[in-house]
Amino acid sequence: MIYHSMELSVNNFFITTPIYYVNAKPHLGHAYTTVVADAMARYHKILGEETLFLTGTDEHGDKIVRAAEKEGKTPKEFVDQISARFQNLWPQLHIANDRFVRTTDTQHVRTVQAFLQKVYDSGDIHFGEFGGHYCYGCERFYTEKELENGLCPQHLTKPDFINENNYFFRMSKYLPWLREFIAETPDFIRPERYRSEVLAMLESGALEDLCISRPKSRLTWGIELPFDKDYVCYVWFDALINYISALGWPDHKDFRAYWPGEHLVAKDILKPHAVFWPAMLKAAGLPLYRHLNVHGYWLVRDTKMSKSLGNVVDPLSMSQQFGIDAFRYFLLREMHFGSDASFSEEALVSRINADLANDLGNLFSRVLSMTAKYFNSRVPRPKTFQEDDRNIADLCADAIRNYIQLFGNVQFSQGLESLWELVRALNKYVDSQAPWSLAKQGNMERLATVMYVLLSAMRKTALCLWPVMPQASNSMLEQLGQTVNQNRAPVASLEQEADGLNGMEPGTLVASSSNLFPRIEVKKKVSSQNNKSTKAQKTVDISKETVDTTTAIPVVSPKETVPFEQFKGLDIRIGTIRKAEKHPSADRILRLEIDFGEGVCRQILSGLAEYYAPEDLVNKRVCAILNLEPRKIRGLVSYGMVLTAGNDKHLRLLTVDQDVPDGSEVA
Repeated sequence: MIYHSMELSVNNFFITTPIYYVNAKPHLGHAYTTVVADAMARYHKILGEETLFLTGTDEHGDKIVRAAEKEGKTPKEFVDQISARFQNLWPQLHIANDRFVRTTDTQHVRTVQAFLQKVYDSGDIHFGEFGGHYCYGCERFYTEKELENGLCPQHLTKPDFINENNYFFRMSKYLPWLREFIAETPDFIRPERYRSEVLAMLESGALEDLCISRPKSRLTWGIELPFDKDYVCYVWFDALINYISALGWPDHKDFRAYWPGEHLVAKDILKPHAVFWPAMLKAAGLPLYRHLNVHGYWLVRDTKMSKSLGNVVDPLSMSQQFGIDAFRYFLLREMHFGSDASFSEEALVSRINADLANDLGNLFSRVLSMTAKYFNSRVPRPKTFQEDDRNIADLCADAIRNYIQLFGNVQFSQGLESLWELVRALNKYVDSQAPWSLAKQGNMERLATVMYVLLSAMRKTALCLWPVMPQASNSMLEQLGQTVNQNRAPVASLEQEADGLNGMEPGTLVASSSNLFPRIEVKKKVSSQNNKSTKAQKTVDISKETVDTTTAIPVVSPKETVPFEQFKGLDIRIGTIRKAEKHPSADRILRLEIDFGEGVCRQILSGLAEYYAPEDLVNKRVCAILNLEPRKIRGLVSYGMVLTAGNDKHLRLLTVDQDVPDGSEVA
């Protein structure tokens, strides 16, 4: 399947993470966002674009003062310590940010004051008395409409009511314009579910003018307002400006070269980035950013990570235990961007063993060993391509084009799956072509072609993986005899790699073996019947909760029971059928294009032709399993399975109510 092509930008590419609040040390959530931003920057580099990748730390506000006091430090001492942890962590995760901004930087302070003065001079900042519900955790005022049962919607705590004089940004002036702009610009906020959330927010009437100051009588740790030295700037108004202060707004060449850029944030800070920031940019007369890319939460045992719950995952510990690039791969492969995902060491080990050790690692090990055995570790010169070889060439081209399309639409997991379709096909190609049999028969011409096809496709796979696993990608390329420069992208334009099986020069010396992704063995305790001994022969100890089944009520099921974790592994979602037609080569099968809120429709094949006319299925809301291995049926590939009920004589689709958004998870 080829996804519809996307017009790629020929301009420079600027990507930012949020600047992380320094009231605690970095955790998995911070690491995920920054790894994704790094992968996006690297992806645009292998498309031949000039890129700039910015991250940093947010260092002002009430919470910083409180955290510093708790540790007996000044705010400056405290933020210096925590900011350094973030700066030191990123290289250890193979993250190569170009800039690191701190809101205590002199350049940032000057830019914030210049921005404030510009908006103030235009008449969009006014002074007034205000009484509001102030949440110290969010460091912001909430209106009555925004509270949920009188509580802060984020922290579920009762805010303090504070009455004081402050400065306000006339945000309400720009909300009608913003609502119209977002409605007319479908990909401004992605995935779609967050665009819908922001539109609902703007239509609710709950948003008003934004309080952008704090009196020094209550808070001194902040940037002083340029037009009133008795006040400091509200931390969110200060923090958002980092995206242009790091570019030297208004006069530096970097601002002219890289703005507007793209932002990457978690869903809990959707409102400031989707509402406050566009209104601020509009008020200052600046272009809006291109995209706001919003991801979900990493959950631990279905609960959001929280320091108070003690379930925070240390990304450095995970990467040291399982490998940095393997950890990066897991993060991008496991989470469907925009949705929540569950983290566990069991899931991490399973993904590494299945995808990296069994599929990719096994492919490199087999092919390089056979190249050494049959061709003295030299790339052979291919002869005549047969149909099987051309099929691999076509699949390779499709995989690269789909990978480019999906990665460019922040569908990282799906992009990697399109690449793994190729990896799995290459392993099957090894089995079907049986190089060992060709060598035994003395058919060296055919053997040379088979090995060349494999080595060429492996090179292209390694190139595609550079954004996700930079060091592992470089190692794979080196094993394939390619020259690697650790400081730049391994290819000038990935798009050109979709044109045929090229890039491997016959005669090139390759490695004789490969062991990039060793299988991780899990340490398990297995008791003998007489409980005399416990056997442990694995290398990673993953503890699991035990379940007391002595009081369980027996339930009779037509099928064998399965572990709950196995059920949780199914990615079942709601989607809308946008197109339905008969399979060109299979009378009983329909080809469906279904919208799961992913930005592009997903092709799914289903044996429904006996029960439904294609035109009757358009706009039906259906349930489908999305993370099944793609299956090829009569020349077309199915990327999932719609769920049905009934029997062979009467089969019906499982459908849902209209008010469930596309992409919603079934749990």
